[in-house]
Amino acid sequence: MRLDKYLKVSRIIKRRTVANEACDAGRVTVNGKVARASYDVKVGDVLEIGFGTRTVKVEVLDVSEVVRKEAAAAMYKVIN
Repeated sequence: MRLDKYLKVSRIIKRRTVANEACDAGRVTVNGKVARASYDVKVGDVLEIGFGTRTVKVEVLDVSEVVRKEAAAAMYKVIN
């Protein structure tokens, strides 16, 4: 699954266009490297997303195309 779509489906970022813009601006890294929106997300990847002054670091636990709102948080684990 594309990185921008994963961020939207997992509800880390609300809209795919916003996720795409964050990737283009270099605010999203995967395993320590700046990633483009087209990066193929895999289980075990560590994503680091910069939101203004704070940074959120998550580990990918599941990659699913369709997820209910209640189950979206189970797709990743916050690391800090």
